[in-house]
Amino acid sequence: MLRERLMWIAWPAFLMAAVLEFMVFAVLDPQALTLFGEPSGWSREGVYTVTFFIFWAVMMLSGALTTLLSKSPFDVNRRQSRALR
Repeated sequence: MLRERLMWIAWPAFLMAAVLEFMVFAVLDPQALTLFGEPSGWSREGVYTVTFFIFWAVMMLSGALTTLLSKSPFDVNRRQSRALR
């Protein structure tokens, strides 16, 4: 069940991270990015990769939080009481 839930969170997050990546870099050029006023010095592929994983992590966090908040208090407390036994 945990594996299924993880896929319920990871797969839509992956798709949305890809969409967000396309939207952001349709407007922004990765070579024009600066860090603290200095050019980043990263290749375009490096910027694409890092930002994709950041977007994916944020989307997965959002999905995980939504999944957690959609549980009833009974389910959350029941699972905690089993762990204490």
